[in-house]
Amino acid sequence: MFNAKPESSNYNELINNIESGRVKIPQFQRKFVWSLDMTVKLLDSIIKGYPIGSFILWKTRERLRSIRNVGGISLPEPPDGDMIQYVLDGQQRMTSLYVAMRGLKINDDDRNDDFSEIYVDLEAKEDEPIVIGNVEEKPADTLVRFTDLLGSTVKVAIAHPNYSEKIEAYSQAVKGYQFSIISVSDAPIEIATEIFTRLNEGGKRLSVFEIMVAKTYDLPSNFDLSEKYEKLVDELKKSDFETISSAVVLQAVSACLVGECAKKHILKLDKFSIIKEWDNIINAFKESVDYMHSFFRIPVSQLMPYDSLLVPFTYYFYKHKEKPIAEQQMFMQDFFWRCVLTSRYSAATETKLAQDIKRIDAVISGNKPDYDEPIDISEDFLKSHGGFSTGAAFIKGMLCLLAYHHPQSFLDNSLVTIDNSWLKQANSKNYHHFFPKAYMKKRGFEDSIVNHIANITIVDDFLNKRKIQDKAPSKYIKEFKKNKKLESALQTHLICIPNQENADDSKTTFQELLADWGVTKDDYEVFFKKRLEQFNKELKERVILTNLDRS
Repeated sequence: MFNAKPESSNYNELINNIESGRVKIPQFQRKFVWSLDMTVKLLDSIIKGYPIGSFILWKTRERLRSIRNVGGISLPEPPDGDMIQYVLDGQQRMTSLYVAMRGLKINDDDRNDDFSEIYVDLEAKEDEPIVIGNVEEKPADTLVRFTDLLGSTVKVAIAHPNYSEKIEAYSQAVKGYQFSIISVSDAPIEIATEIFTRLNEGGKRLSVFEIMVAKTYDLPSNFDLSEKYEKLVDELKKSDFETISSAVVLQAVSACLVGECAKKHILKLDKFSIIKEWDNIINAFKESVDYMHSFFRIPVSQLMPYDSLLVPFTYYFYKHKEKPIAEQQMFMQDFFWRCVLTSRYSAATETKLAQDIKRIDAVISGNKPDYDEPIDISEDFLKSHGGFSTGAAFIKGMLCLLAYHHPQSFLDNSLVTIDNSWLKQANSKNYHHFFPKAYMKKRGFEDSIVNHIANITIVDDFLNKRKIQDKAPSKYIKEFKKNKKLESALQTHLICIPNQENADDSKTTFQELLADWGVTKDDYEVFFKKRLEQFNKELKERVILTNLDRS
């Protein structure tokens, strides 16, 4: 059980503790934002003996990532094993005191403040501001720099003989001021950060990542989780997977180390185990991203049905080291699509990930995992669940099927560029309704049946906005027939695919295929049914159906 007890500290003790590294500001605190005017008011309260509120400090031997430099002064690390007091509440006040008492300059993109330009007005009455920042209309011989009060006041008094008593009184008021401190000790980091969160209700709750950044920081090994994650994101940009969140990376780390990835398990991870295994786990993470690219042909992270799918795949590569082949490949593919088709990670993700780690263990052992929830890939299911919403995992899965075939332009068979920045919303320039929505609205079709995955193709912006617009498919496809390879381009969109089960279909002409698919006569019902059949066939090739599944 942790305890919190009131303490006090004078000016010398407070400054010495900061400069020796015994009092530190954890990195999860927001940066120093108090203005010079706010600092002036704080110092004025101190000189007048007013209470300025308590500092709440967390006393621990843990080493957290902390602010290392204030106003150009580097703050040292205390010796290993020494207690450190981290500021949970009052960091703006404490930083203000420090920069003012040391007369520091704060220069950054947002501000340029010189805290040495704070003065004591020796002519001020008790009901007037004694500490001031604006001295333009004040006589120079009635002013003393605030920093001059903090050392020996003999020279200051000699320079201002008429105010020697005031100078000494103000100096003693600052030096003798008892700063109120509440010291929290014997508390784990999750309690300390919860205290911080409750004290800062106006701000956002600390994320698990922010807590772990603080907890895992290690100066001797130069390990900074925040910098490690930023480096990973930079590397993932090359693969167009830079949108993967820090939470997913932490879940993958936890899954690899302890087979669990709930918040409580992440917060209990051993710091040195993370540091020791970080490179191995991140290599496995990048292997899983590469596998999404190469095997599932998912071109960008915005098309991932769930980012969380990277967690079990990272675990596989961490434990197995090699790409799955033969049966293992089939089992991993089946696992992926079952997660998509059952919207597995839409709720209780952490619990389900822990269950799925055990399924990956089965795959690694050469066994097919057992599943509690059957899948449904029937055309009826695809129809009822196919309403086009780019945030839905099921729809993203169907878009992955389209992307798998490297969709080509109807105009010239060039590959369609699929970009993360284009895929965040349903009206993206990459998404085209093969039977345009405006055209179908004129024909009286309900939006629910038109704005459906069975009517979606992935095209480029030029084709969508300038060539196709709201034309009927029969019209714009006729215009594209100048392209001698239009048939193969359409087939990369799972359109006009001949029926492989019917031998006669292999002799079907392109014009006959267009008619069979309802394109020639703009028959949406025929096209819609054909497209659902094609999605069904694609899924059958990717899952291992059981007696409980519907196909």
